[in-house]
Amino acid sequence: MPAVDFCSLRVVDERSEEMLVRQDVLQPLQSQRSFGAMLTVIDKGGYGYAATSDLSRAGLQAALQQARQWAQLSAGKSVTNFSSLPQSSVVGSYSSPASPATTRLSRKDLINLLMQESTACQINQHIVDWSASIGQTRTEQLFVSSAGADIRQQFDYLIPNLSVTANQGSETQTRSLGGQYNGFCRQGGMEVLQQAGFYGSGQRVASEALALLHAPNCPSGRMDLLLMPEQMMLQIHESIGHPLELDRILGDERNFAGTSFVTPDMFGHFRYGSDLLNVTYDPDRQEQFASFGWDDDGTPAEKTWIIKNGILEKPLGSALSQARAGMAGVANSRACDWNRPPIDRMANLNIEAGDSSLAEMIASVEHGVLMDTNVSWSIDDSRNKFQFGCEYGRMIRDGQLQELVKNANYRGISESFWRSLKMVGDASTMAVMGTPFCGKGEPSQVIRVGHASPACLFEQVEVFGGEA
Repeated sequence: MPAVDFCSLRVVDERSEEMLVRQDVLQPLQSQRSFGAMLTVIDKGGYGYAATSDLSRAGLQAALQQARQWAQLSAGKSVTNFSSLPQSSVVGSYSSPASPATTRLSRKDLINLLMQESTACQINQHIVDWSASIGQTRTEQLFVSSAGADIRQQFDYLIPNLSVTANQGSETQTRSLGGQYNGFCRQGGMEVLQQAGFYGSGQRVASEALALLHAPNCPSGRMDLLLMPEQMMLQIHESIGHPLELDRILGDERNFAGTSFVTPDMFGHFRYGSDLLNVTYDPDRQEQFASFGWDDDGTPAEKTWIIKNGILEKPLGSALSQARAGMAGVANSRACDWNRPPIDRMANLNIEAGDSSLAEMIASVEHGVLMDTNVSWSIDDSRNKFQFGCEYGRMIRDGQLQELVKNANYRGISESFWRSLKMVGDASTMAVMGTPFCGKGEPSQVIRVGHASPACLFEQVEVFGGEA
């Protein structure tokens, strides 16, 4: 180890493969491997890092020297004294849930399954495009430091998806399993396919696409809005997750991904939502996409209340941002790969279950609409004003589910929207969702996040559709 205040080594070895069948034709398999290391040095208050794919002794030494030079150059010129930050000395290991032996499938089996579901999509001549895919990733990560940390983590990810597009004349509708953001991704093995409802999804999703093709447009106006977990995933992600990332609040993302309507003085008293809104940062759900034992700086991860009974409690801020802001946060210093430094990233950000059944929520609605699965989204650069579109809608009248509607959209402002939350589904309505596609940072980092949520009912939301 060099004579510096602190240094660390983070090694990442990630192997992934995606199998895709489109219109009953197996596409070329995509296999990737990313293997390299990030070395970080803190000395005399300065901070520097360097990444390398040359893991020989000479390659690591060269990267270490470069990181040390950057630390020397930044000493006394940074927004914080990095040497004053506490450093992890944890020794431990973590791994994704073990996959049951009975659910193991070979590559051939997986391709046959994809072909089976693809073929099942062809139920009508109006089905014009369809595809089915399964992605698998294994990530092995090592973090060691001069403070004594020695952390080994292994993650297994599975990402199933299926999409069907129907067309008649000028009308086109797409229905999918988990949406364009691969929402049913989880940690684990082939059991995820069963959990996501992948078996038999071809015919089911195709039938829904055809039904949407002939459905009326969603009406416009203010009405109650019942959001299912596949849509709640994106609602949580965009209007709670990103606004509460502490580096964004401190201005770090202003030049690229925008700021936040949240300010540091709001924590501890600001009413983010109704009394029913309870949000946790929760790395303890092992099957969820962004579960881990320690973040990429070695900070132990534990379940933390972010919003409790509607009141904003803590930001999504790592140890560095906590030191800068002088407030407590969570273990969410995360990097997308070995060649990126860790920054503040939401991980598993979940809404806790309430006590209402889906039937009770529907029965309470005099005039409203149920929406599911995101298809489009837009939100301003302070993560405040938004509008989202969904693949699937059902009208609700006098406490009963009624006709299917297409082109269902809604808009709102984060603060007033979450304050309109009037019922939260119980555990029976809960679903574990996520996405591999959360982008942030300069240079860009696309990272995995998880969002578990029950169905949620909002009061008098502005809804619009094809008639708007």
